[in-house]
Amino acid sequence: MPARKMFSRMTDSSDDTLGGRLSAARDASGLSLADIANRIGVKRENLLAWETDRSEPRPSNLIDLAATLGVSPMWLMTGLGSGPVEETNDPALDSLKLDLQRLTDTHRECGRLIEKIERQIERYEAHNRRDGGTGGLDRPVMGRA
Repeated sequence: MPARKMFSRMTDSSDDTLGGRLSAARDASGLSLADIANRIGVKRENLLAWETDRSEPRPSNLIDLAATLGVSPMWLMTGLGSGPVEETNDPALDSLKLDLQRLTDTHRECGRLIEKIERQIERYEAHNRRDGGTGGLDRPVMGRA
């Protein structure tokens, strides 16, 4: 499979849509519309409609597209996550860049989880204040004897 190129933010914002990112990833992969359509089992016209934002793929097709193009489904949908990888002639550098991308994705996910837990703690503390400080711990807890 050909190496993939990373696309930075384009000034024309063509990668701000699912279709734009799909087109960019396909270009980076070096595959034709027909190649990808055959691999995921859809008509070439459907794939073209997705690339031009005239329609959107079903979730199962989106997952197949991401796997075929070597990007994450989240990247196709939002632009966040693992996108096309930059092509170099240095395997060690390619490996480092891939590791950096994975670490960056993990860092974002950790930040999202931290924010979620902070919100849960705030709700729990607010509930605890309303219940007079018991925090509901005098009630049975699911999964505990």
